[in-house]
Amino acid sequence: MNKDMCVACDEGLLNIRVGAIIMKDGKLLMVGNERADYLYSVGGRIKFGETAEEAVVREVFEETGVKMEIDRLGFVHENYFYGNVPSNRGKLIYEISFYFYMKVPRDFAPVSESFAEDDSREHLSWVSLDEDVKMYPEFFRTELKNPTNTVKHFIQDERS
Repeated sequence: MNKDMCVACDEGLLNIRVGAIIMKDGKLLMVGNERADYLYSVGGRIKFGETAEEAVVREVFEETGVKMEIDRLGFVHENYFYGNVPSNRGKLIYEISFYFYMKVPRDFAPVSESFAEDDSREHLSWVSLDEDVKMYPEFFRTELKNPTNTVKHFIQDERS
């Protein structure tokens, strides 16, 4: 029961993933890799048998080396997009993501030792929400400037 929640569905894929919202000193911790021209949230796919909360704690630890507690669920994001890595290039993907605000320790000093699916080394970046950098999910740029205690739901669809 340690398989990622990535399931073939007709000609496409269903992904269920988590993301961490890690803010410190007005900046957001994001991840990039050698092949991508954009940044993405710390996180990854839920493994079968895990809850979303267990998955985000595991993913944060894997990507930063720090065991972090969850503050609260912030966003649910449904996203249709076309894959861009070798295993899913051109396939339609329906991804459901749960984004959690994390309790960031005062002495938080992340260390990245993770790799993307295509074995390109990932790196962590602290980003200001006003920086001109491509990031996913895009709604982070506006929504994280004025966080609320409610869970917000976003839908994105690249099929059109």
